[in-house]
Amino acid sequence: MRAGKRMNVFERYLSLWVVLCMVLGVVLGRAFPGLTDALRGIEFAEGSQINLPIAVLIWLMIYPMMLKIDFRSITDVRRRPKGILITLFVNWLVKPFSMAAIAYLFFRVLFLPWIGEELANQYVAGSIILAAAPCTAMVFVWSYLTDGDPAYTLVQVSLNDLIMLLLFAPIVGLLVTGASTLSVPYDVLLYSVLTFIVIPLALGSLSRTVLIRAKGEAWFARRYVGLFQPVTVVALLATLVLIFAFQADNIVGRWFHVILIAIPLLIQVYFNSGLAYGLMRRFRVTHDVAAPGALIGASNFFELAVATAIALFGPESGAALATVVGVLVEVPVMLSVVGVCNRTRHWFPPPAGSVAPAGEKATAHGGSGSR
Repeated sequence: MRAGKRMNVFERYLSLWVVLCMVLGVVLGRAFPGLTDALRGIEFAEGSQINLPIAVLIWLMIYPMMLKIDFRSITDVRRRPKGILITLFVNWLVKPFSMAAIAYLFFRVLFLPWIGEELANQYVAGSIILAAAPCTAMVFVWSYLTDGDPAYTLVQVSLNDLIMLLLFAPIVGLLVTGASTLSVPYDVLLYSVLTFIVIPLALGSLSRTVLIRAKGEAWFARRYVGLFQPVTVVALLATLVLIFAFQADNIVGRWFHVILIAIPLLIQVYFNSGLAYGLMRRFRVTHDVAAPGALIGASNFFELAVATAIALFGPESGAALATVVGVLVEVPVMLSVVGVCNRTRHWFPPPAGSVAPAGEKATAHGGSGSR
């Protein structure tokens, strides 16, 4: 990591906060089972299977993310299309399908004697839901830590959000049904997409347009978006506490499963980030595009994944637990990928108009000594 590049305290210790929320949630779930059951039973609408308290908290997380998306930036794709095409290829044609295969191998074959068929199917479903939702918010942090091009990162995120509107539901439905014995209620899945993608995205875009026009971009970025930073943090932590409270019996009785779930998720992250990064190098994409492209291909929009798993299978389900484990491993794993990207900067040609350091020039322009 280069000097001066730092995450804030919350981002740097996200995994620690997740662990603390896990402990608090499990304690609350075990100590106050009546309250936990009452909260679990409150639905967004009758028959929706969307838990209302969690839905409200997730809205408080997703709406501020959507405020940062500027869809006008998509026109910039024409300048350097290779990086975007590689990112989209990995995110939508490789990642969900490779996760389905990896999850099937581990949960339905290798780990089956330890977890049983019912939970194996649930863990497969949760893993697929996680992989079908590319990262939206944290990728800006990863891009910053690798000196990524912020405008190009914004384009990558914007395009992924638009594609999610169309492909998230059919990919999840197809792969969960194909890789497990579970049936996916498509009406609930589409309702989740509407609730957690379409509406926040529309409100975020409308708010951005109206407020920038009225108050200016500087005010919007510093005052309005900044206003939601503490709200987002509190909402995320409260969501995790509720989820772990709903999962208290599962976690206490199946703590070993958390370790097992993490294994295929880790393999998936390193496989997809390595594939995207390798393709970026093969097609001579500059590092400020290649690094965030690899990182967005490896990380996940875990807020959407958690919400969808809860809506489809319930807050106490194995699918929800699998998505929460994704949150637990996200930060340390992605920081390791950031470290690799920063140490291999010399593998890539320098951005247009820059001058590569003398020691890197031969490698960056095709020297045979590249590792």
